[in-house]
Amino acid sequence: MKALVLAGGTGSRLRPITHTAAKQLVPVANKPVLFYGIESLVDAGITDIGIIVGDTAAEIRAAVGDGGDFGAKVTYIPQDRPLGLAHAVLVAREYLADDDFVMYLGDNFIVGGINDLVRKFHERRPDADILLTHVDDPRVFGVAELDDGGRVKRLEEKPEKPASDLALVGVYLFTPAVHDAVRAISPSARGELEIVDAIQWLIDQGLTVRSTTITGYWKDTGNVTDMLEVNRSVLETVEPCMRGTVDAETEIIGRVRIEPGAVVSQSRIVGPAVIGAGTTVTGSYIGPSTSVADNCVIDGSEIEFSIVLEGASIEGVGRIEASLIGRMVQLTRAGRTPRAHRFILGDHSKVQITP
Repeated sequence: MKALVLAGGTGSRLRPITHTAAKQLVPVANKPVLFYGIESLVDAGITDIGIIVGDTAAEIRAAVGDGGDFGAKVTYIPQDRPLGLAHAVLVAREYLADDDFVMYLGDNFIVGGINDLVRKFHERRPDADILLTHVDDPRVFGVAELDDGGRVKRLEEKPEKPASDLALVGVYLFTPAVHDAVRAISPSARGELEIVDAIQWLIDQGLTVRSTTITGYWKDTGNVTDMLEVNRSVLETVEPCMRGTVDAETEIIGRVRIEPGAVVSQSRIVGPAVIGAGTTVTGSYIGPSTSVADNCVIDGSEIEFSIVLEGASIEGVGRIEASLIGRMVQLTRAGRTPRAHRFILGDHSKVQITP
């Protein structure tokens, strides 16, 4: 079995962060989301991995390399434009050959991995197996309707009146039968080849499409709210360690990981939290569910339930929470009157100011 990992999307919901970085490489607990997916595949015994790449191909290649660090062999497959998940299967046809494969969306996060899903697929070997989860608002997802035996009867993309609350999670398992399906379907109203339509084609042809409903944790990390929630979930599993320098005036509470080269002084850190290598924290409070990346500066500030990316500097700005701070960002207190906020903000930025 092979894997097809999709890492070519534009990440419009994470702008402006994704103006300069691939959305799949935005870190959760200081590790790119994409890495968690690759590790899940390798843990399930799938080491032959094709990665669909687009405009951020160079960045993805630099981060993942040949896959050796993960115990995998990685092949990069260019996609000129993100024209749908089924289109990704089309462009990967030569790589996939006649092998079964897992298609895994590179910005999805599943706690517990996919070992059971892969095992059941090998045992039952349907033509397709999809992963489902119960959601509060199925109208924003692909939705599945099942028969009494758990076989998929019908799929619909973002329906106005959903037939169930079962949404498709970004992991799919296929036999080579899907190649006929992706060639048979037409682009949707938004001009994309939808994987939902390809799976529905398999159903209409009388082929077997089964499903597995997960009860564990799943998130599509395509927006800031979900990124922060995944970061919180992963930090709950962090093993505490102190590999940096912490002075006697600092208080450390709970699960806190401080990486080598970090220096923490006159501060209070309440876990779960992680402080990256080379980062300096001085006279500050780092609250629960916060990850601070490498080579940052936190001075005279408070931050909680947030993600701070590499090289950011936060100095004397009071309290920050529920925030995603980009690479090399500088946040400082205005040092003179009149008292005013001063910004240099990129496109699609979102700022909330306390009066």
